[in-house]
Amino acid sequence: MSNNFKDISKLTPEEKRARLAELLKEKANKRLVYPLSFAQQRLWFLDQLEPGNSAYNIPAAFRLKGKLNIQALEKSIIEIQRRHKVFQTQFIAENGKPVQVINPEIFAKPSIIELQNLPESRRMNELQPLMQEQIQQPFDLSKGPLLRITLFHLDKEDHVLLLVMHHIIADGWSVGIFIQEMATLYQIFLDNSNDLPVEGVLPELKLQYGEFAVWQREWLQGERLTKQMNYWKQQLADVPVLELPTDYPRPVLQTYRGRRERIELSPELTASIKKLSLAEGATVYMTLLTTFMCLLYRYSGQEDISVGTPIANRHYENIENLIGFFVNTLVLRAHLKGNLTFQQLLSRVRQTTLAAYDHQDLPFEMLVDTLHPKRSLNRTPLFQVMFSLQNTPSQSISLPELELENIDVYNGKAKFDLTVYMWEEANKLCGVFEYNADLFKASSIKRMIQHFKNLLGGVVSQPNQKISAQPLLSSNERSQLLSEWDGGVAREEEFRSFPEVFEEVALREPDRVAVEVDGERLSYGELNARSNCLAGYLRGLGVGPEVLVGVYMERSLELLVALLGVLKSGGAYVPLDPSYPRERLSYMIEDSGLGVILTQESLVGEVPSEGVLVVSVDGRWAEISKAGFGGIEGGVDGRNLAYVIYTSGSTGRPKGVGVEHRSLMNFLEAMREEPGLGREDRVLAVTTLSFDISALELYLPLLVGGRVVLAGREVARDGRRLGELISRRGVTVMQGTPATWRLLLGSGWLGDGRLKMLCGGEALSRDLAVQLLGLGGELWNMYGPTEATVWCMVCRVEGLDEGEVYIGGPVRNLRYYVLDGNLEPVPVGVCGELYIGGLGLARGYLGRGDLTAERFLPDPFSGEAGDRMYRTGDLVRYCGGGRLEYLGRLDHQVKVRGFRIELGEIEACLRGHRGVRDAVVLVQEVGGERQLVGYVVCGGGAVPSVSELRSYLGGYLPEYMVPNSYVYLDALPLTPNGKVDRGSLPLPGGARPELSTSYVAPQNEVERVIAEIWQGVLGVEEVGIEDNFFDLGGHSLLLVQVQNKLQEHFKRDIPIIDLFKYPTVHALAKYFIDEDGESVTYQKIREQAQRQKQALAQHKKLKEVLKNDR
Repeated sequence: MSNNFKDISKLTPEEKRARLAELLKEKANKRLVYPLSFAQQRLWFLDQLEPGNSAYNIPAAFRLKGKLNIQALEKSIIEIQRRHKVFQTQFIAENGKPVQVINPEIFAKPSIIELQNLPESRRMNELQPLMQEQIQQPFDLSKGPLLRITLFHLDKEDHVLLLVMHHIIADGWSVGIFIQEMATLYQIFLDNSNDLPVEGVLPELKLQYGEFAVWQREWLQGERLTKQMNYWKQQLADVPVLELPTDYPRPVLQTYRGRRERIELSPELTASIKKLSLAEGATVYMTLLTTFMCLLYRYSGQEDISVGTPIANRHYENIENLIGFFVNTLVLRAHLKGNLTFQQLLSRVRQTTLAAYDHQDLPFEMLVDTLHPKRSLNRTPLFQVMFSLQNTPSQSISLPELELENIDVYNGKAKFDLTVYMWEEANKLCGVFEYNADLFKASSIKRMIQHFKNLLGGVVSQPNQKISAQPLLSSNERSQLLSEWDGGVAREEEFRSFPEVFEEVALREPDRVAVEVDGERLSYGELNARSNCLAGYLRGLGVGPEVLVGVYMERSLELLVALLGVLKSGGAYVPLDPSYPRERLSYMIEDSGLGVILTQESLVGEVPSEGVLVVSVDGRWAEISKAGFGGIEGGVDGRNLAYVIYTSGSTGRPKGVGVEHRSLMNFLEAMREEPGLGREDRVLAVTTLSFDISALELYLPLLVGGRVVLAGREVARDGRRLGELISRRGVTVMQGTPATWRLLLGSGWLGDGRLKMLCGGEALSRDLAVQLLGLGGELWNMYGPTEATVWCMVCRVEGLDEGEVYIGGPVRNLRYYVLDGNLEPVPVGVCGELYIGGLGLARGYLGRGDLTAERFLPDPFSGEAGDRMYRTGDLVRYCGGGRLEYLGRLDHQVKVRGFRIELGEIEACLRGHRGVRDAVVLVQEVGGERQLVGYVVCGGGAVPSVSELRSYLGGYLPEYMVPNSYVYLDALPLTPNGKVDRGSLPLPGGARPELSTSYVAPQNEVERVIAEIWQGVLGVEEVGIEDNFFDLGGHSLLLVQVQNKLQEHFKRDIPIIDLFKYPTVHALAKYFIDEDGESVTYQKIREQAQRQKQALAQHKKLKEVLKNDR
């Protein structure tokens, strides 16, 4: 190589040809070892990563009808290999680096497979699998040859020629060169039976591929490299992953199992696309690519789209006729934010494409190495879909006495999630959608092709229309999504309130048991009479329609009396949970403007009561029981408020959701139908009143003449006692969050075939569904936000063959839509936000007109003026038959243990601590459980301990909103655009967190056993005897695991409430040990330890004996 190449980096682009010409003077046969080109280097690495992968085999096949001279064909193929040294290449590693070695001894000779002896009807059937076998057969890059030629002999004058090359030595353009040269040489060898020299028949090759690899590396450096690299660095900075909706979960490792579906555009549409392209100063490729990007935008909802595209990279005439791997990949990125028109987007894509062509010399492989994108083993870096309009040399050739026909062959592989290949034939644009069959179903790709055609039809007719409004769906699809699958809404029927229906049941069956708790019962007659007294008393205090009354009570008979009393009075109740912090309760009381709070005598001193009348229902019962009640008639209208539930708010303050009587009654009537409830049912009520799903447990049984079995707070948190209660009280229906059901299963509950199990509040996982179904009884998946009145969708879970748990369709008088960010319906299988409309919607947010208007929008699809739809923030997608699959949240709102939580509220609260400068809260999987984890950046002063933070948050937030674990950071990680990079936040480690208590080691056997159990359950390396279980990251579900392990070890029942009472190792150990310090449990541990020591000593003696016997 000339020394002049040392200065090649300083040359101008105009000197490129001169330098290349100088390189061509080097004789190829003087150098047998070459470095790999950048593109070859990537394929070599992929082959090392997965040897035997045939994803990069390039097949081409032709049917030859007529008189074929096999000898002339063989000579032609051998001559091509002699002419293009790349076919004689082996790829080996020298000193750990790959090189390509030219071995003149390597030639691929055609193999002939005879099929002519088979019956004519079987020949083509046999041909296909034999061709696939050749196509799928891997190449050995270190040995070669990397070309395989097979001639299938179908009949005397009927053959099929199959070529298979490895991509590392060729590309699509190369296949065209091969066929053209083969045709020319075949004609020569056919006429030249004496093997005369064929030099001069084909243009002289002035360069071999190995020399190109050397030149490429020497040319692309210095300022030239810097210029190209700077462009791509800026263009692809912080490029996002394209998340297309898939039918199957993405495998851990990228797979290449591919399939194809054909697309064909009509001549009329093809002509319109050409006309539009010409008018906009764009190429057909640019118009097709822009439309494809619109399709990806509508499917993914992402406004930042990157698509890979191949470019021949043969813009030098000296390599135009050279076989080799020249094709490069460009990444074309489009920003679709701002709801552009198609014309505006096409203009952007045109500019981006032309700029990319000007910087096409930088190999994709070098770009990846430089940008260091986040690498994943299950997807390609920088882009995941490719689009190509092919313009490779035509493979149509003419041979003497032969008719040639292209045979469409496919290697059955997909290198990317999705690749669209298009070309023109017979005045029509045609192509294939090649897709990863481990991600997509054929039906989904066929639907996508139709949507692509719909968009193309739209953009050519209205190019100035917004891309969000371009027609993605056909009219039939749109009708099905908006009408057939929405559940339908009937107009309002004659309204009857829940108190009215309850009173009818009470008058009909007054002696029937209505509610029981801890052995106490009230009949329907008694509950009706007591609630009437309370309603009369409340009316005497001025309570009536739209007047809010607080209910601050433990789970008791009085709770049902209070709720019914408020509803009968015409007022609306506001649940005030006694476990909530005083600060939160005070805010709720002030925000809702409460004038009266109902409570129990035992709780009177706890109620924040400034400016509020606190009424102890049991303490004042003598007075209340004398109150007269004039009846419900005229007291309750369907549009009056029934209750206000406070949910977590992103501003740091909870927000009140007001639900009207008509919505409550619609919900109860819907639940009576499905999942269904009758007068013989006994419903176990385990949910706190502050969680709106408690309405089903408390009211639905009373609507149908059933029985409410009310579980106390301690029982509801103890899986073992809960299971006993189900069995003892003959419970037939229980509703719980997934966390509640796991609590029950974790206690060893064996199920009950009579029990109807309702699961909701957060996503029901497949594994939990399988466990519950295995216990017998019906299982129902329930879905609904508070704003749509408890459950608005229900679905019985039966067979799980498809592997998913769906959330079903809407209940009576509700409808739903799955919409994109522009309120357009999305297709089946595509992720969108769920919107709910109909009679079940809440009124809105108490005193928050701005937020109500933001979340409750006019319904553009109902056809009725004044109808609204609620924006849930939940991501779902349609599946077959109109079923919905829940995919997660659109914002940072989450559900943990069934409670809806705004992470922003917790973050705002954390930032209020004087020692915290910044904070982020996430839900993380820790030890198989979903937990809240707080990430804290401290200020300049003393670092607050976990105990201090938990205590501080506990003063403002309910227990379920206080993070279990904390991670202290110097700074929050940021993305390049300055946002918090939540994906980079670490999981809590196993080290003992920063606590207010110093570490004290266990002092006895009981403490040691407890500490070891805590370490295992919490995943903490070290537990001191003064460490608080909850400060270490524990919560109630983990406490159940501790309970099971302690009971198993100590062989005794340990109530879960006792573990709450004694949250440190020392306190719990002391509880286990009697006053004299020698409890039965402690004695057992000592005896067990003594036996273990004796067994160990015995084992050592035995080993010594055996050793001496040798």
